[in-house]
Amino acid sequence: MKTLKDVRPGETVRVVKIGGGGGPVKRRIMDMGITKGVELYVRKVAPLGDPVEVTVRGYELSLRKADAENIEVELKDEK
Repeated sequence: MKTLKDVRPGETVRVVKIGGGGGPVKRRIMDMGITKGVELYVRKVAPLGDPVEVTVRGYELSLRKADAENIEVELKDEK
């Protein structure tokens, strides 16, 4: 499955699953507004892939590459 880390700038994706194994990482990601089914627009990716800047629920958010790897996504027009 594709993760947020693999998405190119300018693409809009839908969150399918939030991994992370443990509770604290998953809880922190969800506290930032990233939940299953929400749409994310990838604005920018830094040259080395860290951080990833996304727009979620009308605000801009920067995520570390390690956190982006825990967010499984699908392209918006896929089902």
